[in-house]
Amino acid sequence: MATVNLKNREIECKIVYYGPGRCGKTTNLDYIHRTFKKQVRGEMISIDTDGDRTLFFDFLPIGLGQIKGCDIKVQLYTVPGQVQYRSTRQLVLKGVDGIIFVADSLKVRREKNMESLKDLHENLKKAGLNILRIPLVMQYNKRDLEKTEMPLMSVEQMERDLNRQLRVPSFPASAVTGQGVGATLTQTLKKTLKYLHKEFQWAQE
Repeated sequence: MATVNLKNREIECKIVYYGPGRCGKTTNLDYIHRTFKKQVRGEMISIDTDGDRTLFFDFLPIGLGQIKGCDIKVQLYTVPGQVQYRSTRQLVLKGVDGIIFVADSLKVRREKNMESLKDLHENLKKAGLNILRIPLVMQYNKRDLEKTEMPLMSVEQMERDLNRQLRVPSFPASAVTGQGVGATLTQTLKKTLKYLHKEFQWAQE
C-alpha cells in the first residue's frame, strides 16, 4: 500500500514489472530511465543475481495530478523472473500498488509466460492481494522480432493465453525500440492513481 509523507505532502507508491526471465523487464526500465529524464529522480539501482537483475528507481508521474493535495512519487521495480528467485519476487511485491506483466512474444516462451502469471497470482495471494483487484496491465514484448525469422505468437494468441479472464489493458511492445513502453507505463500509472484515490477516500470516511 502507498505510504504518505505528510511533512513533504507526498504519496509514494510502488509499481512492479513482473514476468518470466529475459522477457524484457530490465530493458523496459533501462528505456524509461534513459528517455524520461525529467521524471526520473536519482540513479537506477541494480541488484545482480545469476543471469537476471532486480532494478529500481524513483519516477514522478508529471501531469497526472495529485491525491488529497499530495504530490505523487512512484518507485518502479523489476523482479528476477527465473524460478529459483521466487522468494525475491515475493519480497519485491511487498507493498505493491500496481503491476505491469511483461510477456515474451516468442513462441518458445509460451509456457514460461503462463507459469509466470500463475506465480504472480500465487505470490499476490500470499501477500493478501487479489490479482483481479490490483491495478494490472499486460505488455506483449519483443514485437520488433516480427521482422526476423524468430517465430512469434500473435497478439490474439497471447490475449487468449494470458488475458481471457483478467480482461486488463494490454499493449504490444518492444522494450528495445521503445514501442509501447510509455503507453504501458502511462496506463498503469492512471489505473494505480485511480485505485489509490479510491483507497484514500475509503480510509478517510
